[in-house]
Amino acid sequence: MSPSRKQVLAPDPASLRTVLGHFATGVAIITAADGDEPVGMACNSFTSVSLDPQLVLFCAAKSSSTWPRIQAARKWAANILDEEGEEVCRLFAQKGADRFAHIAYTTGRTGAPLLDSAIAFVDCETVAEHDAGDHLIVVGRVLELGYSPEGRPLLFYRGGYGRFEV
Repeated sequence: MSPSRKQVLAPDPASLRTVLGHFATGVAIITAADGDEPVGMACNSFTSVSLDPQLVLFCAAKSSSTWPRIQAARKWAANILDEEGEEVCRLFAQKGADRFAHIAYTTGRTGAPLLDSAIAFVDCETVAEHDAGDHLIVVGRVLELGYSPEGRPLLFYRGGYGRFEV
């Protein structure tokens, strides 16, 4: 497609959401232990940062009611959802939901819940937080990680969920 055929938009929040919605992302559930209680939130801004040292990041909305509990724990896990994980993602995106009532999980090295249905996990300790407008960029040092050799990731694209085809 030539540049002249692309729709050009003014940079406002709605336009940014529309344009960046064209970038497919994976879906992760960020989990932590708040005392004896598991907490978690949906996230599509999880990515690797560095191989040496091993660092990853996710972005947390400052308006999130779950983020302060994960922030206080300083240890968390990113659970990467499989293609059947749309319902889990929607559950963890709801405010006030009992997110762990019907979710099977084990506990990782940091004490964070590792969802049984995830195709991979990265268990981390927060090493830095950076202010980024209405979000915080949270950088974590990888302490433990694992994956299932089977399964395909859940993708988020243009406001909806999709699957990856090989």
